[in-house]
Amino acid sequence: MKFRLNNGVEIPAIGLGTFRSKDEDAYKAVLHALKNGYRHIDTAMVYGNESDVGRAIKDSNIPREEIFVTTKLWNGDQGYLSTKRALKRSLERLKLEYVDLYLIHWPKDYQKTADSYQALEELYKDGFTRAIGVSNFNFHHLEHLFDTAEIMPQVNQVECHVKVQNIKLQDFCMKHGIHLEAYAPMMSHHIDELLEVEVLQNIAKKHQASVPQIAIKYLIQRDIIAIPKSTTPKRIDENLKALAIQLDDEDMEAIRKLNSGRKSFPDPDNIDF
Repeated sequence: MKFRLNNGVEIPAIGLGTFRSKDEDAYKAVLHALKNGYRHIDTAMVYGNESDVGRAIKDSNIPREEIFVTTKLWNGDQGYLSTKRALKRSLERLKLEYVDLYLIHWPKDYQKTADSYQALEELYKDGFTRAIGVSNFNFHHLEHLFDTAEIMPQVNQVECHVKVQNIKLQDFCMKHGIHLEAYAPMMSHHIDELLEVEVLQNIAKKHQASVPQIAIKYLIQRDIIAIPKSTTPKRIDENLKALAIQLDDEDMEAIRKLNSGRKSFPDPDNIDF
């Protein structure tokens, strides 16, 4: 299953996240995922695993054009010229000629974002990335970006799961043709809390599925791209199988009521990195 971005590029609805996946663990997870049906891999410069991800892509022997690869611009590299240099370094580590999606990882000040995004637009036009976007951007970050952007972002990647559903942010993004992408779709280090939600347990039992599968499919049925992270082969496979589940209206409404707005990751307006 794929979603079509506002520039016509197609992105697989589910990908493998690699946050905190290091060295051989990252390599083995990506290689296993690619050999078992995944065609979408998400990494970032700050994860420190771009070289391992690139090695796994090469060793998978899957044609490059069949794999959707995302990486991200770290805060310390923001700025017009430094952004261009940063993507070139990421490509060297990945051993790729282009990525499929390049994101500004976190919003800094408005001018820094504007300068960085101008560089993303030029990298896009020059073929170093097939799509561009942002991550952890809220309404006002996007509105200020719109003042200077020539190309509308294709993606906004944010923390999104059953407790932080970003319904209004998604409506805003879709109005402007921006696709929402969910990191931490299983609540990351709070997954134990997710597994204990009775509503999800009941829906999982109904569909002969797992709670994480239900959490992932809820997002995908809302047209949100999901990038669950795992280094465990069994769980990597299980997450992809969420695509086969079909939640009904009753399921969707029950899960929607779980929304509380309680984030697990930093508030982008108050980061100190």
